[in-house]
Amino acid sequence: MIIVESGEIKNMERAAVRQGVSLSHLMEQAGAAVAELSAKIITEKKLKKVTVLCGKGNNGGDGFVIARFLSLMCDVSVVVADGYPVTDLAKLNLNLIPDKVKVHIYSEKSDECVSDVMGADIIIDAIYGIGFRDSLSPACDEIINIANRNLSAVRIAVDVPSGAVCDTGEVPDECFRADYTVTFTALKPLHVLYPAADYCGEVSVKKVGIPKNIIDQCTYTMKTTDEFVQTHPLKVPGKAAHKGSNGTLLSVCGSYGMAGAAVLSGMAALRCGAGLLRLALPESIYPIAAAKLTEAVFLPLSESSDGLISVNAFDKLQMEILERCTALLIGCGLGQNDDMPSLVSAMLSTSDKPVILDADGINAVAPNIDILRQTNAPVILTPHPGEMARLTGTDITNVQKNRYQIAKNFAAEYGVIVVLKGANTIIALPDGNAYVNLTGNNGMAKGGSGDVLAGMIGAFLAQGNDPDTAAINAVYYHGILGDRCTEKYSARTMLPTDMIEEIRYVL
Repeated sequence: MIIVESGEIKNMERAAVRQGVSLSHLMEQAGAAVAELSAKIITEKKLKKVTVLCGKGNNGGDGFVIARFLSLMCDVSVVVADGYPVTDLAKLNLNLIPDKVKVHIYSEKSDECVSDVMGADIIIDAIYGIGFRDSLSPACDEIINIANRNLSAVRIAVDVPSGAVCDTGEVPDECFRADYTVTFTALKPLHVLYPAADYCGEVSVKKVGIPKNIIDQCTYTMKTTDEFVQTHPLKVPGKAAHKGSNGTLLSVCGSYGMAGAAVLSGMAALRCGAGLLRLALPESIYPIAAAKLTEAVFLPLSESSDGLISVNAFDKLQMEILERCTALLIGCGLGQNDDMPSLVSAMLSTSDKPVILDADGINAVAPNIDILRQTNAPVILTPHPGEMARLTGTDITNVQKNRYQIAKNFAAEYGVIVVLKGANTIIALPDGNAYVNLTGNNGMAKGGSGDVLAGMIGAFLAQGNDPDTAAINAVYYHGILGDRCTEKYSARTMLPTDMIEEIRYVL
């Protein structure tokens, strides 16, 4: 699915009007779409009372249409939250509401409005639309707060939850907390960016009459990974495949105390079909890793006094990079010391094979970020927000507020793929395209999940998939693994090792 910013949605509506589609028709279809979902819930749950919260713009007009439709099947009241309608379409549809529907202006009959909201079985939020930018009016803030306190009601947002900023996902003040959001034509950034995504509930996209040719030609912000995965499947080994043709991943990972990261990434890579895994690690943790990874080939390396791979091991790694591997993974549990930036930079400068930089591999290049511009190979970085903050010289709060823009800008500036991990991971490509992943859940928020992802990307690269395909497919399937584990074990109890076990069923 495409994700489209508010300005482009308005452009599409204008283009539709030029092709003969009226705004009145678009509003009627939008109202019908929300009423259809509402009617289904009313029927299934045997609900009786609906309260529609309406603003004074065209989003309020959608709400008036919804109230008219639902009045055919149940008791409906309308709360006009912030004064009388100001657009012609909203005024028209307010006048079309049947007399049996109670319509109250909050500023005139606040007690009746509060009673209608707190007594509702379904609350439909049609106060603000995609044009919301700043802060709620005092009246809207009050009515949304009241609506959120009715915990027994099903809450449905029209297009966007009121109080969330469409293009950034920011939530400056109070925000309507929806169980369902029905949006129109395309997803908007707030549906996939946090914190706004937390307020959307289950999101569905409904067509409301904008012609397909306009949608196909629109300028979109991102796409979801599912569409990419459908059109860019992973390579399937031929019947004559052998371990060499299935690729060799050189994994330079692990340190004293962090053997688990090397093991998890290695197990994931093997499960994802890498023909050979060559695991380069400090010699002190070789016995631990060897006890867990039967199928790997190990390269125990000399180490520093703090248990990290020594910079003196580079000669051995250089030969492996140039002669043995088809992809290179650097960083899972690698550790940090004064020599690590030099070692990682040397490997990056040497490699003519695709490279994944994860965890301490990312931390090692942060002081010498320009090395990314000097590489001869495609590079995929998999930072969490803290690592992204170090790469860009900002703080985690700023990264989380501007995930899409920061990832996109960094990918374009340094010519790399950025996999910015977190809820709804963003994959930014150097050509300016970006994808957001909607699989996965909070059960994956455990140490080791990122190591699994890095190993999956490494395996897909080693097998000859192009970097875009390897990164996006890995993120998508990584989330699917998390979803399967949550269903089987619960979000609280699932572990990254459970995700690795599920690979055999998902792939």
